[in-house]
Amino acid sequence: MFTFLIVVVAAIIFEYSNGFHDAANAIATVVSTKVLTPRQAIAMAAFFNLTGALLGGAVASTIGKGLVDTNVVTMPTVLAAVVAAFVWNITTWWFGLPSSSSHALIGGLCGAALATARGDWSVIKWNAGIWPKVVVPMITSPLAGFIFGGLLMFLLFAALHRFTPHFVNTLFGKLQIFSAAWMAHSHGSNDAQKTMGIIALALFTGTKAGSFDHLPGSLAFLKTPTFVLPIWVVAVCALTMAVGTAAGGWRIIRTLGHQMVKLQPVNGFAAETTAAVIIQAASYYGIPLSTTHVITTSIMGVGAVKRFSGMRWTVVERIIWAWLFTLPASGIVGYALERAAAALLS
Repeated sequence: MFTFLIVVVAAIIFEYSNGFHDAANAIATVVSTKVLTPRQAIAMAAFFNLTGALLGGAVASTIGKGLVDTNVVTMPTVLAAVVAAFVWNITTWWFGLPSSSSHALIGGLCGAALATARGDWSVIKWNAGIWPKVVVPMITSPLAGFIFGGLLMFLLFAALHRFTPHFVNTLFGKLQIFSAAWMAHSHGSNDAQKTMGIIALALFTGTKAGSFDHLPGSLAFLKTPTFVLPIWVVAVCALTMAVGTAAGGWRIIRTLGHQMVKLQPVNGFAAETTAAVIIQAASYYGIPLSTTHVITTSIMGVGAVKRFSGMRWTVVERIIWAWLFTLPASGIVGYALERAAAALLS
């Protein structure tokens, strides 16, 4: 029971870090274009991350039971996965790199499960989980963000070239508020679900191990003999992400909103709308997408259409390196932490 409580606390801390780390992606463009002040944007993002997190559950099921064999998972496995993801989140946040909290959590879980299974790679569900729901989307979603962001921007340019810049900025200054809200909602519908899946996995693992057998009746709600997503888990994770968002993510807002390409309201609208559509579709199909990848490449696609030479490729290069390292780095950390936790708790 004590280990379970540590897991829940660690998961909540990770969700909080996810709020100020990833949720900044939802509002970087609306701050950059000066449509909203940072305080207004963060308040809006906190609310709509909450609404998104309260809906659905397909992504939580994928994280909790679709990536590794739940029969092998123990409480130290889950703890090591969450701590590994948190360590990577904080490291990349400190350096202002928009890496992927999603891939950090997935890498940590796979590495920890592999350690629990003593190096048996069959514990990882490659064909049914990792390949179609992690690896393929990791490649296709950034490409989709870049291509469709650029395409939408091109169509908007073609449709609006007869209007004055003042009219376009005024119109899309208003429309961008809606696109930013939708982006924040879609972010919550995908990213908040991942921690829900981890806590649900911990509940299922604890029940299977008999950790909750001697609890008083008031705590009987913790027993989950089958993998389900309890309402209280949904509520706790949704509120935690909203609070984390409210704490802000200034370093990453600066990287996405200013350093890659200078944006106007119409550019921000195109990037946010593109990313929101892709992320919402992924949430529907239970794909734990990297929302960071999608919004970053959507901004890149929009910026490339606006002025290809205006892209600051050195920043883009730093982001790509962070992407490439996230899965293996968090996997190695998760493996090492599980071995250490198992030794301490044995």
